[in-house]
Amino acid sequence: MAVPMKGRSIDSLFHLTQDEIKKILKKSALLKSQLLHGEDHSLLKGKTLAMIFEKPSTRTRVSFEVGMWQLGGYALYLSAGDLQLGRGETIADTAQTLSRYVNGIMARVIAHQTILDLVKYSRVPVINGLSDFTHPCQALSDLFTIYEKKGRLSGLRLAYLGDGNNVAHSLILGCSKMGIDITLACPKGYEPNPKVVSKGKEEGKKSGGQVRVTNDPQEAVRGADIIYTDVWASMGQEKEHEKRVKIFKPYQVHAKLVREAKEDYLFMHCLPAHRGEEVTDEVADSKNSVIFDQAENRLHTQKALLALIM
Repeated sequence: MAVPMKGRSIDSLFHLTQDEIKKILKKSALLKSQLLHGEDHSLLKGKTLAMIFEKPSTRTRVSFEVGMWQLGGYALYLSAGDLQLGRGETIADTAQTLSRYVNGIMARVIAHQTILDLVKYSRVPVINGLSDFTHPCQALSDLFTIYEKKGRLSGLRLAYLGDGNNVAHSLILGCSKMGIDITLACPKGYEPNPKVVSKGKEEGKKSGGQVRVTNDPQEAVRGADIIYTDVWASMGQEKEHEKRVKIFKPYQVHAKLVREAKEDYLFMHCLPAHRGEEVTDEVADSKNSVIFDQAENRLHTQKALLALIM
């Protein structure tokens, strides 16, 4: 029997079960259908979400803010300058104070520990809108998009090329729980966290999905149903950009490389993209690209999360 999700915090996909992820995806499909058909789904009427942003974002802010409005609630944008965190107030005090005012907290932060502290001290559910360790909202949107396009998840093969970062970590957890084989091709020294890989392999034994890490992009892409990439230098790594461009150049997704994948492969990117670096325009704008459907689905999957936990 599935554990009720009301009141749950989502710091990562680590503790979500396959059934719970299926529940989120099913709710996403329902809310998307209701929106497209103009049906009322104001499930959070009178509810308020505090949105903490230590890092700016186009997709995260707009999708959560619009999502809360469509659900009948209200989203409150709080930048680092709007809070007392920068003047010495602790995360614990901030979480306990906000809990007295709002029904939920979404936070896009620099350090993952900030998310864990918010979860620990908050009396309302907390959603990780991105941390340096994981990006669960993105992975849920990705899984929903793949299911929409392919009609299934189990048995598919996903190739991830680039940095073993927060997006890679969430894809490992999401794919392995849902029976998707995932192969990550990363330069030496830029592989994903070994503990996340180990957890993914453990989950894969239950779902039938395998997790592999390689330094060979062609090996990863060969026979893939989905090719996924991300920027080579994430926000906060700007000083490393020039160095990373040289190291990651062999991992660029271009027309020649994608010929190794299945003809009907999906190209995915969490955006924003640095076109001409991790991906060429030819691939990003091809008939196989679903990057904007993927971005749109952030709205629907996050609405599902909000509705289920708030």
